[in-house]
Amino acid sequence: MTGRGCRGGLRTLAFSLVLAIGLAGLAAAAVGIAHRLLPRQFTPAQQRQIIDWEMARRWRTLPAGAIFPTAVPYTVPAAAFHGPAGLTLQAQRLSIGSPESCSAALTAAAASVLDRSGCSTVLRATYLDASGSMVATVVVAVLPAGTATGKVVPALRRAATAGDRLVDTFPVAGTGAEGFTDSERQLSYVSAAGPYVFLSTAGFTDDRGGVVSADPYVRAEMTGLASGLVGAAQQVLGKQPSRPVCPGAPGC
Repeated sequence: MTGRGCRGGLRTLAFSLVLAIGLAGLAAAAVGIAHRLLPRQFTPAQQRQIIDWEMARRWRTLPAGAIFPTAVPYTVPAAAFHGPAGLTLQAQRLSIGSPESCSAALTAAAASVLDRSGCSTVLRATYLDASGSMVATVVVAVLPAGTATGKVVPALRRAATAGDRLVDTFPVAGTGAEGFTDSERQLSYVSAAGPYVFLSTAGFTDDRGGVVSADPYVRAEMTGLASGLVGAAQQVLGKQPSRPVCPGAPGC
């Protein structure tokens, strides 16, 4: 190869090398720009914090009527009356109370358990069953965001098993729940989701006592009422938010 040809080949090789380096740099720059423009990915810990925050603020942002709907369906199992299918009934809301402290709406035993977990506020409402013969008060206890409320439930259930009714009744003047005092409570129900603990107690609108344990159907319907009210509030406040996604703006 002549000197001129050799020099031309070297120039071509050098040009190709520079071009390759330039293209690689351009590609790297494009990837960097695309990465900055794409939505930032939250870490699992950050996602958990955002979800906890979203759930913890619900009781303040939602109207009371969304937490405690005007009408709540509840079910009596088919086994309670030997039927082919469960019976779905509807409870009607009588009144919603103002936010209160835990000790103002719960028994001493229940308040003690929840206070240890940082209970700050309780919301409550009273409902009448479909027949007008049963009444129930449902309570939402608000705990700090991120609280492991599932660990609180066993302690409350032990207290209920020992005879504690957990929830103080919320009578409503001029209704079938006017005489719903603490002595009328028959049974309790408790569950939890997110930073909330849901409790209820149910009884009769008259002065019947001890009947619930003697009649399987009555007990099943009253349990269905108490659990149905808890389930309705839990469905609203305890629903898991969608996975948080950061908007696409740079620096989000």
